[in-house]
Amino acid sequence: MAVIEDVVVSLGEIGLWLQALGVLVVIWIIVQTITMYYNRKRRLLLEELNKRLKVVEKKIDAIKARK
Repeated sequence: MAVIEDVVVSLGEIGLWLQALGVLVVIWIIVQTITMYYNRKRRLLLEELNKRLKVVEKKIDAIKARK
C-alpha cells in the first residue's frame, strides 16, 4: 500500500507543477494578446502617417517641377 500512496503523491505533485505551468502559459497568452492589440494600433497609425507623407512628397515634387 505504501508504494501506491507514494505513486499517487508523486502524480499529485506532477499535476500541481503542470497546473502552475498552465497558469503561466495562460498569463503569457494574455500578455501577448494585449501586446498584439497595441502593436496593431501603432502599425495602423504608422501606415496612416506614411500615406500622408507620400501625399505631401507628391505635392512638394509637383511644386519643384513647376519652377
